[in-house]
Amino acid sequence: MPQPFGFTYEQRGDGSVVITHRGRAAGTLRGGRAQKFLDEVTGGDAQLVMARWTGAYKFGNERMARNHPRNRG
Repeated sequence: MPQPFGFTYEQRGDGSVVITHRGRAAGTLRGGRAQKFLDEVTGGDAQLVMARWTGAYKFGNERMARNHPRNRG
């Protein structure tokens, strides 16, 4: 499975966190969820953590699905 890339996050003054993927907003976290995210992102692989929190990660079956006869066009 390829590693996720293109994620960034910005912590705002009101305590919320905005996660973007390739320049587009992928999620906004507020309150306790924002703090939990910040604790987790500083302790591990930031790209993987952001992909997991936004739900924008690959499952590994995209190539197989593209080659399936019903998806060939």
